[in-house]
Amino acid sequence: MPEVTLVLLVAVIAAALLFDYINGFHDTANAIATCVSTRALTVRTAIFMAAGLNFVGAMISTKVAATIGKGIVDANNITQVVVLAGILGAIIWNLITWYYGLPSSSSHAIIGGLAGSVVAHAGTSALHWAGLKKIITVLILSPVVGAFFGFLFMVIMMWTFRNKAPYTLNKVFRKLQILSAAVMAFSHGTADAQKSMGVITMALVSYGSLATFEVPNWVKLSCAVAMGLGTAAGGWRIIKTVGHDFVKLQPVHGFCVETASAAVILGASAMGLPTSTTHVITSSILGVGLTKRISAVNWGVASRIVTAWVITIPASASVGFVSYMVFSPFLGK
Repeated sequence: MPEVTLVLLVAVIAAALLFDYINGFHDTANAIATCVSTRALTVRTAIFMAAGLNFVGAMISTKVAATIGKGIVDANNITQVVVLAGILGAIIWNLITWYYGLPSSSSHAIIGGLAGSVVAHAGTSALHWAGLKKIITVLILSPVVGAFFGFLFMVIMMWTFRNKAPYTLNKVFRKLQILSAAVMAFSHGTADAQKSMGVITMALVSYGSLATFEVPNWVKLSCAVAMGLGTAAGGWRIIKTVGHDFVKLQPVHGFCVETASAAVILGASAMGLPTSTTHVITSSILGVGLTKRISAVNWGVASRIVTAWVITIPASASVGFVSYMVFSPFLGK
């Protein structure tokens, strides 16, 4: 029935915007945890700066949205119920990891949720294996690159300023860190808000509102606003895990972490590759921490973070699969 299909489309759009909002407060820590940890900015100031720049970054490009919308599943097997179940898989997993203060990947969650729901609908043949392989390869490699650049930038800073007094150095980098945190927040917007844009546009194409996959301006604006509002709400639990518990940071460390992370994320977004901002920045923190000494890293927290990374895709895929099986008898295929 057309009325039911329209209601489902509205439900999908609302769920995607809710995911963007949750993504905002779930991933706030990615942009600001280090500058809060080093006291370069107060928590309130950092969150509102991140909210604004997340919004700006989300409006810049739609390359990542196209990758999410066209690179995971076969368009012929996309229905409103498939998309809705996939989003629910991502939302539920994000809320679980937020509750426990684990900085898991929203990118992994939405990819897993969509994959699980489409498999429930049409089997594994409906997955774009080449696209998934490319996306997952980038998601795996980007933390490695983030750790390498974090380590490299920190070594360069240590060598360049080896004769400077720590007090003077931290005073300078506390100011520079505000700039690097701003760039990190902007890069987060270019990457993470794109996922919901891709999902909503996918649903619009499935409904017939769009003939081709092209993100409308109202979708870009609504996702940017949802991401900004979520960021403004703040992710206090994850800020504590990333900014305080993982590695103790000074302003120069925070500057290197944010600069390395932003470079990796912006580079990937420019190529339309969806990275996990969570993975990149936590691995950059790890790289910076290793320049101090191995014991500078809280390996207990690190193991919790890695565990969340490993199980996010299968966990969100499972929830997406179950959500589809629950809803499809009532809402249709």
